[in-house]
Amino acid sequence: MTQTRPGIRISVFGASQPQPGDPSYDGALRLGAALARAGFVVVTGGYGGLMEATSRGAAEAGGHVVGVTAPALFARRTGANRWVHEESPHATLTSRIDELVTGSAAAVSLPGSIGTLTELMVSWNACFIARLSGAAPKPLIAVGEPWSTLVPQLAETLVTDASLVTLVPDEDSALEALQQQI
Repeated sequence: MTQTRPGIRISVFGASQPQPGDPSYDGALRLGAALARAGFVVVTGGYGGLMEATSRGAAEAGGHVVGVTAPALFARRTGANRWVHEESPHATLTSRIDELVTGSAAAVSLPGSIGTLTELMVSWNACFIARLSGAAPKPLIAVGEPWSTLVPQLAETLVTDASLVTLVPDEDSALEALQQQI
């Protein structure tokens, strides 16, 4: 039996391009549903692709979805995806990322591009700083490629701690890893 955790927010980062039928979209859909069934509030960037899939999975499973958007930066996007229950708009990219990182108890990074990499890096840095200050780092889960290659390379190159990022092979493993850490 899954323990519920009402009100605990989990941020999910991911690419904006995948569409329904794409394996990564389907995996994000399953992850969103699993997070909602576990009682988590799901927080995404609020737009399309894997953000939409995660939001949709959570909403269809009866969960609450928060979309953290930046309308001024993404003028061609006409607001949050239809699965978002609560939109949190921000004027700048840094304030958007700050809410995604600091406003949640943990983060899951799905495959993505430069934006997702930025969110992962800011989260990783927040974990590093927390540990330096004696606080417990928030769980940070990175799913599949490119993270399973990139995180170890960055850790070695930047001489930092790769163990602050839990690498898992797929979306189905992400919830299990998250539940072990929260």
